Amino acid sequence: MTETKKILVVDDEDTICEVIKLNLELEGFQVDTANSAEEVLRKNLTDYRLFILDVMMGEMSGFELASHIRGDERVRNVPIIICTAKDREEDLVDGFNRGIDDYIRKPFSMRELVLRVKSVLRRSEPSSTGDDVVSCGDLMLDAGRKQCHIAGEEVQLTKKEFEILRLLLSNRGKIFSREEILDSVWDDDVLVIDRTIDVNITRLRKKIGIYGNEIITKQGYGYGFKE
Repeated sequence: MTETKKILVVDDEDTICEVIKLNLELEGFQVDTANSAEEVLRKNLTDYRLFILDVMMGEMSGFELASHIRGDERVRNVPIIICTAKDREEDLVDGFNRGIDDYIRKPFSMRELVLRVKSVLRRSEPSSTGDDVVSCGDLMLDAGRKQCHIAGEEVQLTKKEFEILRLLLSNRGKIFSREEILDSVWDDDVLVIDRTIDVNITRLRKKIGIYGNEIITKQGYGYGFKE
């Protein structure tokens, strides 16, 4: 089952919390809210994969809360986005010195916030480096861990679906014949018909959502992934 990323939104204004919560939930995230740093510290922080913190809050600011999170061994690597009306360079430097991963200035659009959330989560995904990882936008394939993620969410692929996607994504713009795909993905001693490739491609397109449109069919030749 695909793991849903749980996010904690912290702002002393209920309206802001609820608007952010609604927009992130529409993107498939699970979201909890809190109205103060003190309320956050009463929660089990290990439940969360991302913290979105307002700066100006009651007795403990978002910057101070970020420092507390970074000092907690259990969650010190969980990414933090700060929402702030402050635009002085020294304030932002202070935030990054406390370990925040990104910031967004108020007022901000929900579209911008969602994009930043996806970007930060994508960067925080544990993955191999080098040629083991290939990507297209929010679609990332980690050959070392045999995992496929879209915007940080794991997509469950069969072994053959994974290997076909890896072949196409690693060679964007190149059209592979069905025979070439068979030779690359299936063992020599396994009898497979061309139709098997078509079925796997159809399933793969459905599983990777909008990125399925990037897999192109060249009639009479085979399949490829758009450049």
